[in-house]
Amino acid sequence: MKNTDITLDCSGFVILADYVPQIIQEIRYHSGFNFIGERIDGYEDPIALITKEAARALKSVSSELMVQGYRLKVFDAYRPATAVKQFCLWGIEEHDLRMKQFFYPDLDKEDLFIKGYIAKQSSHSRGSAVDLTLLDMKSGREVDMGSPFDLFSEVSHPDYRGITDEQYENRMILQNAMVRNGFQPIDCEWWHFSLKDEPYPDTYFAFPVSAEYLKRQ
Repeated sequence: MKNTDITLDCSGFVILADYVPQIIQEIRYHSGFNFIGERIDGYEDPIALITKEAARALKSVSSELMVQGYRLKVFDAYRPATAVKQFCLWGIEEHDLRMKQFFYPDLDKEDLFIKGYIAKQSSHSRGSAVDLTLLDMKSGREVDMGSPFDLFSEVSHPDYRGITDEQYENRMILQNAMVRNGFQPIDCEWWHFSLKDEPYPDTYFAFPVSAEYLKRQ
């Protein structure tokens, strides 16, 4: 494990919707519909928080994609270190399998960590990572990416070709726009991107996902 700092300082963070007003938010870890099956520690508000630098980059992504007829829909952005701790504790609780059929039907819990779907130290906790998809402005529906958010499976790998050409192209529309604006993908989740030049590469944050907390600082 790296020698890193953990802090409650949120001074470099913003509410993403303040920078990208047209973004759609469905913060899954504030709800019970996620791979654990309950609201996750630290998610006090159903909003996306993120570093200022990542917010500016996402504003550029959004502007580019809106011209093509898409809006961004975000599932998660900044994730408190306390949430990641909850993920790890859940991972060693072998009897809690209530959401297995929805999110990891073909894997054991330990495989989720071994294969990189869940990290013991998450880039989300550094504040410049985001999980998102596209929403078609004509239909008002999510674009078909070939697998849903947080399906821990090979089918969710960005380069997986066992999906239709249209589904693969949809993934590439999102990925190309993100990469052009300074983000980098990972190899196991089509929805996950991190700002390449993140401002806090060695710092993990533990403050809550809370608009009130941000305003108090």
